[in-house]
Amino acid sequence: MDLARADVLDRLERFYDAVPRDGARTEEYGALVLFVREGPGWPFYARPRLDATEHPTLADVNAVRTRQQELGLPEAFEWVHEHQPELLAVARSAGLSVLEAPLMLLEPERLPEPGTFSDVPVRVLDPGDAGFAADIALRRAVAAVGFANGGTARGEAGPAERDATVSGLDVAALEEEATRVADGRRISVLAATPEEGALAGGMAMRVGDVAEIAGVATLPSARRRGLGAAVTATLARELRAAGTDLIFLSAGSEDIARVYLRVGFRRIGTACIAEPAAVI
Repeated sequence: MDLARADVLDRLERFYDAVPRDGARTEEYGALVLFVREGPGWPFYARPRLDATEHPTLADVNAVRTRQQELGLPEAFEWVHEHQPELLAVARSAGLSVLEAPLMLLEPERLPEPGTFSDVPVRVLDPGDAGFAADIALRRAVAAVGFANGGTARGEAGPAERDATVSGLDVAALEEEATRVADGRRISVLAATPEEGALAGGMAMRVGDVAEIAGVATLPSARRRGLGAAVTATLARELRAAGTDLIFLSAGSEDIARVYLRVGFRRIGTACIAEPAAVI
């Protein structure tokens, strides 16, 4: 591994470790650290410890899973394969299913204008707007519908499903995101038309000069209109304007990764997300 890539991966490790710490307590199990959220919001996960001198073992993974079960938390683990290649086999031996997601880094000189992808306007959500909370709820609803109908193909689910989802969203999670946007640690955007309403959205999380773009989703009925690329490009431009030096994301599949290639991202590794295998 070349020194420049190793430096980037080290910075990503520090980012991954820092993001949950302002809203969670930590519990250490061997070479793993479990982030336990304190207060409302989405639950966190376990990751390899930054200061660990040994690789995570099967015993470490099982200890974390037992604790997650005790706390009623999802049995979720995340790591970068290039930093912990041994953990993939360990996780699978524990009966976990592992998503190997392309880990991608922005090359700023290749970042296009958002308008080159779609004529649907993309709006950065402003905490000062009267409709800010409603916009956050819409972004969450679009994401819920989009991720429930994965992939890049067009589908039937659209504005009706989005609107039905809004009322069922967790209020605490909405408030948590609104707080993070208001204090500058997050950026949220929506792509919408007057006729159809919100069609796509996404967000970014920042720690210092490093940021991750996440939650980019499009309603299935609005896919193949360049909205995912336009949302991603808008987020990346906002982050660059705010002085963010390193911008990355994880793609849910190789097909989705091809969308991000068009926005100026290149693959630098693999982000692993593990959870219990589905029982058939």
